[in-house]
Amino acid sequence: MKRTKFPIIRSENDHVWQKHCGFLDLTTEQFMAVQETLLIQQLKSIINSPLARKLIGNQIPKTVEEFRHLVPLSTYQDYAPEFESGNEDALPEKPFTWAHTSGGSGTFKRVPYTHEFYDHALDSLMAAFILACSEKREQSDLIEGDKVLFNVAPAPYLSGVLANGAYQTFNLKAVMPPDEHDSMDFKDKVAKGFEVSLRTGVDVLVAMTSVLVKLGNDFRELSRNTKDSKLTKHPAVLQRFGRALLRSKLEHRGILPKDLWPVNALIGWGIDTRSYREQVYQAWGRYPYELHGCTEAGIIALQSWNKRDLTLLPTSNFYEFIPEEEWLACRDNIFAQPSTLLLPEVEPGKRYELVITSFYGMPFIRYRLGHLIEITALEDAEAQVYLPQITFESRADDLLDIAGFTRISEKTVVQALVNASLKYEDWTLNKEVDGDKTTLHLYIEMNGNQSPQEVAVAIHSELANLDPGYRDLERMMDIRPLEVTMLHPGTFSAYYTWKKQYGAELMQRKPPRMNTTEKVVRELLYLSNARELVRV
Repeated sequence: MKRTKFPIIRSENDHVWQKHCGFLDLTTEQFMAVQETLLIQQLKSIINSPLARKLIGNQIPKTVEEFRHLVPLSTYQDYAPEFESGNEDALPEKPFTWAHTSGGSGTFKRVPYTHEFYDHALDSLMAAFILACSEKREQSDLIEGDKVLFNVAPAPYLSGVLANGAYQTFNLKAVMPPDEHDSMDFKDKVAKGFEVSLRTGVDVLVAMTSVLVKLGNDFRELSRNTKDSKLTKHPAVLQRFGRALLRSKLEHRGILPKDLWPVNALIGWGIDTRSYREQVYQAWGRYPYELHGCTEAGIIALQSWNKRDLTLLPTSNFYEFIPEEEWLACRDNIFAQPSTLLLPEVEPGKRYELVITSFYGMPFIRYRLGHLIEITALEDAEAQVYLPQITFESRADDLLDIAGFTRISEKTVVQALVNASLKYEDWTLNKEVDGDKTTLHLYIEMNGNQSPQEVAVAIHSELANLDPGYRDLERMMDIRPLEVTMLHPGTFSAYYTWKKQYGAELMQRKPPRMNTTEKVVRELLYLSNARELVRV
């Protein structure tokens, strides 16, 4: 007998929608009222902890203004002694669990999660599920029992922590229980999810956008391996391949992921999400629904039902904004205290570094996330959301400055590669200085047949189109800063395998995209045996 399914969102007054998505109905004034109430509650609850006293002092600020005036900004180094030693007695509240994230140079940032923060992060993830399956206000196609595939990094990374929590608490069905596959290599886990979902189907797929693109690019090989395996003897798999083959033949093309998995929603994140929207749509038949978050702050911002720019969640953290010009003026002075703005003071078209103060007993106080966001608009009139809209631009320390004219971000480079229609495996970009000459040196492994000269000219042209400062370098200073080294096919895969063999954690098996070290560059060149340098 077929099981009856009941939608999670039943009406315009549904309490589930109001609980998870009601923040989209707030005005900026209401947003700030929520922020201020939760901030004062947080300060009262944490002040007796040794860590809070170290950062705040013994006096509890009574207002937001007093708080911002008296308490200095902080960075991870202010928390490292307590976090890295696991000194839970110094924390405002005993952790429910610990998460970690890559801290660069082979290190990790450890972050304690309180139970209340963990629960709130899961509520925010449920909001993402609801909105990803929604096309208009107060309605969602998300259904209890929908099948979810989490192609994410394992716990204790944030994505794995939340995937495990969703599996345990959401009334949705995991295609592969995340905790049962945490011990698998990430690439093997993705391939296993591919195989299992051929039997079960998928309603919602959760993955970094780069993983969705990679699956689409590698689909021919993955499907070929599956066809050659014993899996094709399963009746459900045979039926799924039959439907997919028929659809692809009717449209006179090869089989794509959307033929095998007509998903209801794709939930993705990452700095390249906007750049790859069209590629994801072509492969999967859906645009990716974007969220933004990080280990220290949880889920920070979500798209609405129209899947355009993002709106900050007022109940995740207290937010302050360092204007980009303040950040630039203070970036080389570790003792400097740049000024901050609050949400009602931000301006569209400007970039800001995000500063958070935690709620729910979490430890961060005026903490510099190092995330640069852009305020794209003060509202989304189409969706009738009357809060400032944001996009995630870059990590502040990943911007590459050339002669003070331009600050190239990873997002700009990705967009240049997409606009140039270049197919690549991966890349890393480094600022290199030789005497009085400064270059942007791109090390890239291509999947196409373009010559090095074609690649270099195409990227240079697109960077000039996208970034006025980069364009002015040539027009005003006669500087063409881009250099390109083509890495041989298989270089990044070899790097991943090499790092894995030496015990590197998942996030350390891939070189940083921006501003990597000389050591990493040497390792890539050694693995590639690349020698061809092209200047434009």
